[in-house]
Amino acid sequence: MARGARAAWLRPSVPTRYAAAMPVLEIHTAIQAPIERVFDLCRSIDAHTTSATGTSERAIAGRTTGLLELGETVTWSARHFGLRWRLTSRMVAVDRPRHFRDSMVAGVFRRFDHDHTFRQDGDVTRVVDVFDYTSPLGVLGRLADALLVKGHMQRFLAERMRTIRELAEGDGWRPFLPPA
Repeated sequence: MARGARAAWLRPSVPTRYAAAMPVLEIHTAIQAPIERVFDLCRSIDAHTTSATGTSERAIAGRTTGLLELGETVTWSARHFGLRWRLTSRMVAVDRPRHFRDSMVAGVFRRFDHDHTFRQDGDVTRVVDVFDYTSPLGVLGRLADALLVKGHMQRFLAERMRTIRELAEGDGWRPFLPPA
């Protein structure tokens, strides 16, 4: 890829007029486990639920258990900021075991694209999580981002990846993935 070029799946699916207001969160995680295991844990609905116990997250519609596949949706119910929220996302791109993207189709954000990129580096899998979103409510949404949402989502995603790392590096992954 030419220097400075972005792969098509990294281009945000948002109109240019929102580009200045878009927070983009990026989490880097090194996991000492095979890339296929890490990739599948990251798309496991059950592993996600385990990683999000602090928000009482659960899948309530669409695919509610197992591994999310291309084109499938999942609707989550979770508690953030003391309120119960629902959000539906769809798996819109999959290149196993290198990348997948899930994008919001209904929920509290105006939009989001969540890219998960994986690279094997010896016995370490390097994961880059890019959460690219736009909050609703214009200026009020940008203020909420600055004061609350951005930091909350950064901590939420980092905790999720800590749990994925713990599961992948030990035997905790076994209940979430089919036998190889």
